[in-house]
Amino acid sequence: MGRLNGKVAVLTGACGGIGQAILRKLISEGGKVLAVDLSEQGLAAVKSKQGDAVDTLAVDVTDYDQVAGMMSRAAERFGQLDIVINNAGIGSPKALLEHDPVADFEGVTAVNQKGVYYGILAGARQFKRQGSGGVILNTSSVYGHMASELSFTYNVSKAAVDMMTKCAALELGAAGIRVCAVAPGRVDTPLLRKYEELGLWEHIRKEQMRQTFTQPEEIANVVAFLVSEEANCINGCTVYASDGFENFKFPLQGS
Repeated sequence: MGRLNGKVAVLTGACGGIGQAILRKLISEGGKVLAVDLSEQGLAAVKSKQGDAVDTLAVDVTDYDQVAGMMSRAAERFGQLDIVINNAGIGSPKALLEHDPVADFEGVTAVNQKGVYYGILAGARQFKRQGSGGVILNTSSVYGHMASELSFTYNVSKAAVDMMTKCAALELGAAGIRVCAVAPGRVDTPLLRKYEELGLWEHIRKEQMRQTFTQPEEIANVVAFLVSEEANCINGCTVYASDGFENFKFPLQGS
């Protein structure tokens, strides 16, 4: 038996590098998952690999009605909803002065910030309709509290995720709803690989404490713990899964 035996989760961003790893981990722990993404083709591939423990739904997380619908869909498909994982996120390295305000601020903010807000709101409302508590986990980033070049809007949006996590936990605690966040560091995913195109891959690798990138499966392990009963005392905070990246400057010595 896994630590999530019988629990039902909604997972957004399920086709991404971290999302797919989380999905596999939830299933291995006995969970049932409504895998959500914008890509119908990606969801079809996910469904073909995972079987009856997974249902899929194409959702635009910037549309509240669609987000609310995915909560109802999970409850109808599997009997109830226990866990909401707001994992969908986008970003692309770009200098601030080169921004197109619509594409490079409004677009990223809509997914990374509004999408999490909608997930918190719709998920909590579903838990209330059921008369049950639940767990909401948001994917933040170490960049939610660090300044960095080429990622202005991404950093700002993740800082907002951290504050939404705190405020939601405070307001929803009396209803038995626990809210926390995970903050990955530099994870080897297609999103991070965009830095390879800029010739920065080796530079950012060396900035890691152990000079290697975190793997998506390592983040998934942390997520599975945080949404389980074992993490019941973790509430209203962001847990860093970064190999210490945010705690030191670039090393003066080393390979």
